[in-house]
Amino acid sequence: MKTLYNLFINGEWIRTVKEMKVLDKYSGSIVGTVSVADENDVERAIVTACDSFPEMSELSAYRRAEILTQIAGGIKERAEEIAEVIAREAGKAWKYAIGEVNRCVETFTFAAGEARTLHGETVPMDASTAGEGRFGFWIREPVGVVVAISPFNFPLNLVAHKVAPAIAAGCPVVLKPASWTPITALLLAEIIEETDLPKGAFNVVIGGGSTVGKQLVTDPRPAKVTFTGSPPVGLWIKKNCGMKKVTLELGSNSGVIIDIDADLDLAVERCLMGAFANSGQVCISVQRIYLHEKIAKEFTDKFLNGVKKLKIGNPLEKDTDVGPMIDPAEVERVELWIEDAVSTGAEVLAGGNRINNRVFSPTVLNNVSSDMKVVKDEVFGPVVSFFTFVDISSAISELDRSQYGLQAGIFTKQIDHAMKAIKRINVGGIMINDVPTFRVDHMPYGGNKLSGIGREGLRFAIEEMTQIKMVCIKL
Repeated sequence: MKTLYNLFINGEWIRTVKEMKVLDKYSGSIVGTVSVADENDVERAIVTACDSFPEMSELSAYRRAEILTQIAGGIKERAEEIAEVIAREAGKAWKYAIGEVNRCVETFTFAAGEARTLHGETVPMDASTAGEGRFGFWIREPVGVVVAISPFNFPLNLVAHKVAPAIAAGCPVVLKPASWTPITALLLAEIIEETDLPKGAFNVVIGGGSTVGKQLVTDPRPAKVTFTGSPPVGLWIKKNCGMKKVTLELGSNSGVIIDIDADLDLAVERCLMGAFANSGQVCISVQRIYLHEKIAKEFTDKFLNGVKKLKIGNPLEKDTDVGPMIDPAEVERVELWIEDAVSTGAEVLAGGNRINNRVFSPTVLNNVSSDMKVVKDEVFGPVVSFFTFVDISSAISELDRSQYGLQAGIFTKQIDHAMKAIKRINVGGIMINDVPTFRVDHMPYGGNKLSGIGREGLRFAIEEMTQIKMVCIKL
């Protein structure tokens, strides 16, 4: 594995004067050194992307599909190498890191399929008296340069969910990956470099959100910003991006209901994964579990027994379940949130403490209230809170009483309870007999309320990276 990584602009690798170290999130050792962009580098990336737009927009559907298929093949060939980098720079347990790589292969493959079927529709002009003697249809055209700002928690597949639909739509990209995890994105650039994508149509610039990110968002030339991250940053982007199209995925405090007749073994297994995969650093991580009072003790006992069996440690060990958090400051923050909850009455059933300054123990809280930060805000750590309920309607209302609305789940065998949840919970997606953490990469994915604007998932992201042109022909 090499140790020096540079910016990728106009098909060239650019080394800059300013560099930064990327750390192994478990050991603290250096994974690599990465060039950091200045204002001139960002300007060059934007100009390059704009210059490539005519060629990109003219690529035929089959060529765009072939390029996406080439990228998928390149990722598959380097799967273990990329997974190791994800495990080190993101601290993600190996089984989830390799799972992310495999999902990314699917993401680019799905995008290739969508590229081949992107189309418009005819319009029955003569449905209006004014439209007689006219033939109408609309087509989809690429919107222009896409600015993609991706997070640390899925440094490959959430990059893919921005880059793949852009290529499928015919849009050039300027990518700014998270500064904690930039190397994975640069490995993707190496793969894309070997494909037939036009030179300059994919660029990677590294740097902080307040510098590189701000310049990309406020520059008037890009046509679209797609961002995954925190609500404050998303709201800032929305306010400062001008007339650009925007997709914002801003997280959640996802809840799941365990009904009286639920399959408890399945629910426990899925909730353990949903709460603690990637140390809870997942936008759709299980943060709140609502238990029917008649099964609450049995579920709790089974769940706590499952927590005891989780292997905590080095993410490169292939049987590890829970690795480090992204940064020691995040470990400290989670600890403070738990201390605050305990000081106002919460009970710690498991965990509740840092193992070291990089790893936080999987934590289960009881006797919590809806005004505690660990409940109402996004913990983004390995913490889950238990509630009990008697009536399904009240459980649904409590789960929905949130500023977020990304995804939710319910385990039940009663179709009327499932339908109530579907109708009454204001979220972008609801999983029946599964946790809100479930996602496949071609489904529409995104949130309501403070969870964001727009949808990812290849078909839906592609639509948001295109614009409709109406054509009317007078016969």
